[in-house]
Amino acid sequence: MAQTTFYEQLLTIVGNVFDAYSAVLFLPDGDSDTCRAAASFSLGDNLDREAAIAPGQGLVGWIIRENKPLLISHFDQHRGVLGYYRGGEEERIRAFMGYPVAATGGALCLDSRKTYTFGEKDLKILSQFAELAGNHLAHSRETAQCRVEHGFYQAHRRMAILHKTHPKWTAFRTGLLALLSEATGFRHAILTVRDESGRSYYLEGANDSPFPAGRTVPTRFSVGQGLVGWVFKNQKPVFSGDKDEASRLPLFGLDVPTGDFKSVVCLPIHFSRKTRGVLTLADARPLPVTEELKAFVGTVAENLALFLENLHLRTRLGGPSA
Repeated sequence: MAQTTFYEQLLTIVGNVFDAYSAVLFLPDGDSDTCRAAASFSLGDNLDREAAIAPGQGLVGWIIRENKPLLISHFDQHRGVLGYYRGGEEERIRAFMGYPVAATGGALCLDSRKTYTFGEKDLKILSQFAELAGNHLAHSRETAQCRVEHGFYQAHRRMAILHKTHPKWTAFRTGLLALLSEATGFRHAILTVRDESGRSYYLEGANDSPFPAGRTVPTRFSVGQGLVGWVFKNQKPVFSGDKDEASRLPLFGLDVPTGDFKSVVCLPIHFSRKTRGVLTLADARPLPVTEELKAFVGTVAENLALFLENLHLRTRLGGPSA
């Protein structure tokens, strides 16, 4: 049996305290304005436990948009809709009460099949439950954020000593790309480098090949070809994740087979007044590209630029590394 969540336990208590027919907690769905049912309690079987409510949509949406409580002792279907029932069940509801979740957005809602079930005192008590739910979500977000930041910090520490444990370029490159993939959760971490002519670039390394097995892949690509080539040419980063419109431009061009990547990060590696390389993260899943991720990968790209500049001055990169 799956473990009962905090919100499910809370909604069961709320439903029992107020002798409600149903209780539903709506919380923000990621970064969007829409709120979804995070937990629910009902004495019936027609509750839509995956209901999504946009601001202003029905009575629940009004609470979310206006950030104000709502109490209806005698429910009139002509005054609005609830939006979280199926099969005409809503027509049997006679009282409704809802309170905004101020800390994070959303609403905690109750209803009953009996008229005049809820009063002003009940609304005040409900506000305390809504506050508890919001504080729990805010704390959970802070904890998750700390985990992410701690993971990036630990990755930075490991990368800082990588040149000591892996002094040779090929070993350093392999270790760096593996660490980058592990820290960010992206399947592919790829480094491409521009050749001395400045007209083409080549794949310097990847922790996991982005190309299908058994397919012939060019050893070099023209600058401007594909998304990576665009970054070389324009010297600007590209970010595309779960909240962005996925780029339709393939990584290395239309004639180069790769996977269908829904999440892509491409950062230019710039030194000696030129973009010498591009550091790329790619994944078939729609992953979040957060500001923390951008900052972490940006720092990695800057450190890699310093490393490559030193390597360039010493050995003059002229082709794919061994």
